[in-house]
Amino acid sequence: DRFAEAATQHARTTLAHHFREDASSVHVVEFDEATGARLARKTWQGVSDASAWSRGQAWALYGYTMAYRASGEADFLAQAQRVAELVLNHPRRPGDGVPYWDYDAPAIPDAPRAASAAAVIAAALVELAGLAPDDRDRYLAEADLILAALAQDYLVADDLDEPFLLDHSVGSVPGGFEVDVPLTYADTYYVEALLRRQRLADDRPALGSR
Repeated sequence: DRFAEAATQHARTTLAHHFREDASSVHVVEFDEATGARLARKTWQGVSDASAWSRGQAWALYGYTMAYRASGEADFLAQAQRVAELVLNHPRRPGDGVPYWDYDAPAIPDAPRAASAAAVIAAALVELAGLAPDDRDRYLAEADLILAALAQDYLVADDLDEPFLLDHSVGSVPGGFEVDVPLTYADTYYVEALLRRQRLADDRPALGSR
């Protein structure tokens, strides 16, 4: 119970401080350790402090979906759905649903894609479909679009001597590392999305549910 309350309060604090009016999220919020006052909002791995770094938006969608599943707090479900609308309707979202590394990347449409963000989004949408029945079919259709794109165009090449499934992820463009490469967490959420989707198709309990 103590851990559950700490996690729930963390989600409430994040909801209050990380999000802009359009439901996009900043990456880092700095607080005064003594007073708890918010000092600054920054995005270290995105284009700028004002941009929508795609993996950050994916974490927001995933995080509030999971927070609602665990807590039942209606505000968390509402936030997950707000972020879902942002990522699904963003004017710079590519047709295959696999986002650029930042929705405000200056080189779009030639900016690197972020397969890891796509995998997180897909895993979240499949879970959210089971929590928001009115939007179930739409969320599943969008997840299926992403999963199909990842399977068709983002798998590692046969001659790549690395133990990965997905290629074309981005760690940090500003930091100059892990750009257009396979990443472990991309595979983690890709497999999770596939497992969740299969369980839903088989009408089995959702992954991680009680």
